[in-house]
Amino acid sequence: MSNVAIIGATTWGNTLGRLLSNKGITVNIWAKTEARAREFEQEQQERRVKKDLPDCLSFSNNAGEVLHSAGLVICAVPAQHMRQSVRQLKNYLTSSMTLVNVAKGLEADSGKRMSQVIAEEASPISQEQVCVLSGPNLSQEINQGLPATSVIAARDIEMAKSIQSLFNSPDFTVFTSDDVVGVELCGALKNVIALGAGIVDGLELGNNAKAVLITVGWGEVVSLGTALGAKANTFYGLAGMGDLLATGNSPLSRNHYVGYELGKGRPLSEITASMSNVAEGVDTTIAVHHLVSKLNLDAPTIEFIYKVLFETLPQDELSNLLKNRLKSGTAA
Repeated sequence: MSNVAIIGATTWGNTLGRLLSNKGITVNIWAKTEARAREFEQEQQERRVKKDLPDCLSFSNNAGEVLHSAGLVICAVPAQHMRQSVRQLKNYLTSSMTLVNVAKGLEADSGKRMSQVIAEEASPISQEQVCVLSGPNLSQEINQGLPATSVIAARDIEMAKSIQSLFNSPDFTVFTSDDVVGVELCGALKNVIALGAGIVDGLELGNNAKAVLITVGWGEVVSLGTALGAKANTFYGLAGMGDLLATGNSPLSRNHYVGYELGKGRPLSEITASMSNVAEGVDTTIAVHHLVSKLNLDAPTIEFIYKVLFETLPQDELSNLLKNRLKSGTAA
């Protein structure tokens, strides 16, 4: 089996690397700096000795070394760094490689999905060679060996099935889809709604109010997704509703955390500065705000979340805005 390369020594990238290497697959992870590569390599050596793991996972800042002989390349850098990272490494990519995006965000300026960004920058890789992995995947739980599922989407379903077999393990089950647009949008857009769910929790308005925001907000997401070419039923499967339930309700979710802290009255700049990882929903909300305006869609819940993120509001005003938003939600 060909080696696997992972672009980005991120929390999710490292989790996937460990998952694959535990199956005996050789995985090389590219870290942004040499210092980070050494740090992760040391941690992995200690983990390998402690748990008697196979010697299959390594970290390096040398792109040529990481991508050499790789048949599958997993793109795991944050969405807003994807274009720059792929552009930096494109000289090491070959037409025989398959690329898999696992970042859950939209490019803030363009509103483009990550598979689109990758295909634009990764020549000679064609768009058909760029797949998407997304689902209810909280890294901390997977690292603990708790069961999880995900969805691999490719335009060629046979390609999706081959990647499915690579990832499948006793505690990580992967399903296939040919709806690349839908699966990718689900992963990105649920982060926006998770921010809203966190805001409700931070304001202590209760689970009833949160259920309304999630339900109405997700209806807006489905409208946006189908307008962009996704299949509606994808949003009610594992990649959509499944991921939304995990991210919108878990304290392990970065996006829920950001929303929660906003609801408590902390400014966004202070919240994000205190975090070691990226909450993709923040910049994705900018992209979604532009998209709904461009497509002339009615998305008041999404617009509310945008307003909370990027306008400074007193906590009592924020609470009143949300209560009014919930009252105006239409029943299905």
